[in-house]
Amino acid sequence: MQSTKEVKRRIRSVENTRQITRTMEMVATSKLKRATDRVRAAEPYGDALGAIVRSLYLRKLAEAFPLLHQPEEIRRVAVLVVTANRGLCGGFNAGIIREARLLREDLLEKDLEPELHVVGKKGIAFFSFREIPLALQKVDLGDAPTVEDAEDIIRPFLDRFEARELDQLLLVSAEFRSALSTPPRVFEVLPVRPPKKVQPADHYILSPGLHVLVNRLLPAYLRNIVYRALVENAAAEQGARRTAMKSATDNAGDMLETLTRNYNRARQGQITQQISEIVGGAEGLA
Repeated sequence: MQSTKEVKRRIRSVENTRQITRTMEMVATSKLKRATDRVRAAEPYGDALGAIVRSLYLRKLAEAFPLLHQPEEIRRVAVLVVTANRGLCGGFNAGIIREARLLREDLLEKDLEPELHVVGKKGIAFFSFREIPLALQKVDLGDAPTVEDAEDIIRPFLDRFEARELDQLLLVSAEFRSALSTPPRVFEVLPVRPPKKVQPADHYILSPGLHVLVNRLLPAYLRNIVYRALVENAAAEQGARRTAMKSATDNAGDMLETLTRNYNRARQGQITQQISEIVGGAEGLA
């Protein structure tokens, strides 16, 4: 049995740990509220923009706009992986990395040429440790991604796709369904697939004109896809961290109860031993 001194030291250590995890849980809860608001705010604009692009789609536009080009064969594939810069969020990063790794292996089995572009320190550390080459490493994203961040990420891919140097762009990130449900997902960003039901743009009166609108809306549409992925990933990270820290706090509380019982038991044993020694000494003097 451990001595009371050792048990008391462990109790202090667990109490300090619980204080840290409780604080991190509170911080994650605060950040989750703001991150969720950003996700909700981005949805109406993104949905409306997507509906406009789909309604304006014409197959003949693919000849005029390189971003609407449909490659005859997919060979050069870019995989954009979005992870977090920090850990202590359960299996959040592990799930995204596992999805990206399986996707890469699947593309290699199909004899394609995947290249990895990773956002976030955790993903970069994983692939770098395994000596998997990375075409992009970006770690300067904060807890509140901006449209400018999305523009910086997507612009090189758009330029390469327009120059026919890239056939497909796949995005791997977390889907924010709720604070408790943040599964990883794979989303095709490029090429822009035509809608199943094409509504002719001739039914609209357009100003300043179809070609001008498409030229402006397409980059904004693709940028918004990346932006929504970034804000959803940030919200999912905070949700996963809050859940992980709450679980750690609860576990620390359970451990404190067990240690306190052990301490009381050890202390009772010491008191009993001291009383026995006193009684034995008194009897020896009698």
